[in-house]
Amino acid sequence: MGLGLWLASVLVTGFTGNLNMVPTVVLLGSFLVPVTAVVWYLDHYQSLELTPRIVLYAFILGGVIGVLAASLLESLLLVDGPLVYLSVGLIEEFAKLLALVLVAWPMGRYGVRDGIVLGAAVGFGFAALESSGYALNALIVRQGPSVVLSLTSLVFTELLRGILAPVGHGLWTGILGGVLFGAARGARLHLSRGLILAYLGVALLHALYDSMRGIAAFLAALVTAGRVLTVELAQGRMMRPSGQSQVVTFVSAEIAGLALVSVVGFVWLSRIWRRAPAVPAPVSADPRPG
Repeated sequence: MGLGLWLASVLVTGFTGNLNMVPTVVLLGSFLVPVTAVVWYLDHYQSLELTPRIVLYAFILGGVIGVLAASLLESLLLVDGPLVYLSVGLIEEFAKLLALVLVAWPMGRYGVRDGIVLGAAVGFGFAALESSGYALNALIVRQGPSVVLSLTSLVFTELLRGILAPVGHGLWTGILGGVLFGAARGARLHLSRGLILAYLGVALLHALYDSMRGIAAFLAALVTAGRVLTVELAQGRMMRPSGQSQVVTFVSAEIAGLALVSVVGFVWLSRIWRRAPAVPAPVSADPRPG
């Protein structure tokens, strides 16, 4: 239903040229997959602790806190260089983990599966807001000295990010949520060695995911390198893929790399899910008569 509404909004916007419709296209396209995922969890997952209100808080409040914290930290700490994607992964995963802790702190009991669902909600909220920003940036296209609005660029960006949304922020923060709740002691969250390792691992997956285009271009240049490309690589410069063989190699390497990172994330998440009890253990009551 959401996909149909988004397509209708795209067609009406393109036909009428009405700029007032652009926010509708951006919001529907950016929130469609994240909201669908969260609603699916609410329909299929039963928990003693996670109410629809808490999940909604995680999606909205956690997503906004994560975006604000990531934006602030990246403006203060991020420096261009060979490790820029790793820095982005470390910063954004820390921001989402912080948002998850703030949302989950008032809860009185922590189950691993609850942590996965709540973490995924925070991640999907973050992804929806981030995708809105990317869509707006894609709308504005420079053509020489002038600036034009490109609905085609906006639609392509939202399609791509919508397809990739389930294997991005929701997946990574779901992993962190499961490990965070699994390390809780009693009614309190606890910083553990396992959580630190999970944070570093998720940040690495995030970095590989973001840098896959550059990695694919590098591999395409190596595999199909002619004399000119060999010189460019030796001098530390990267040429854009050109020619059918380079483009095919580039696209294949990028898709294969994204698929590999996604599979690793899903296998990791499924192992955490399967090892956890279905629901948090109930608080034991004293069987002796009072």
